[in-house]
Amino acid sequence: MDIKNLLNYALVFGAVTLGVFLVVSTLYKVSMERQENKSGDEGLKHFVTMSRLVTLRFFWALLLGVGLAVILILAGVLNPFIYLPLGGAAAFFGWMVPLVYFRWKVARRKELFEERILDFTMGLASGMRSGLGLPQALEATSRRMGDPMQEELQTVLREYRFGMELGDALQRLNDRMPSEDMNLLVTTIKLTSKTGGSLVEVMDKMVEMIRSRREFQERLKNMTAQGKFEAIAMSLAPVAAFILLYIIDPALMRPMLTTRMGWCGIGLVVIMVSCGYYFIKKIVTIEV
Repeated sequence: MDIKNLLNYALVFGAVTLGVFLVVSTLYKVSMERQENKSGDEGLKHFVTMSRLVTLRFFWALLLGVGLAVILILAGVLNPFIYLPLGGAAAFFGWMVPLVYFRWKVARRKELFEERILDFTMGLASGMRSGLGLPQALEATSRRMGDPMQEELQTVLREYRFGMELGDALQRLNDRMPSEDMNLLVTTIKLTSKTGGSLVEVMDKMVEMIRSRREFQERLKNMTAQGKFEAIAMSLAPVAAFILLYIIDPALMRPMLTTRMGWCGIGLVVIMVSCGYYFIKKIVTIEV
């Protein structure tokens, strides 16, 4: 490798690195300012502080952006119409990865919590039917629940022992873990406690209603499963077709990877497939 090529590679690497650093630094400053001006997502705060999340996003964006620049330089790619969009896309992907990961953990925790709501309601009904008061039934039920339900119920009981009204503590639970079933359960408990009705009868009715709602959700999920599969199949079909054609006739498909027009075509296909997947997913996703 002569001095001229080495200098070209160094200039390309420096330009891409500087560009990625400037973009990511700007995103870092904007994110930090936004986090200072708002309280943040309670679900995310359970797993990571907001300042650490922004730092992780900065690190991964810089790592992937610069890493891709190194790979392209080693591959001898000096075309700015190739490495600039790819470097920007890699940096953006790295910027989003930590946020997507922690949001997935929040969603998974919420899903596990919602799966326990029916058992929680049945435990409350059983405890009060045996003569326990609501706080005692809540404590007895919390011991039989797994996380995250047990963890959240322990927080409710701790707030209640510190002097907070039980209804307010349950409302804070609903704010931390928003759910239609939990919202209905908390509202029912608060109203029944104020009006002096029978909580046992109300809990029994809540159990039947939540169970019926879960059965309906399962039937709906089974009916929309085909549409979700079609969305995935449609998205993967162009990739499978490209690989198959490249194996059959590499000379025919190689310009797609080596020319500017080919990369533009790939970008257009990615955009169109992404839009198709998004709209199909929207159509088959029904909230109940």
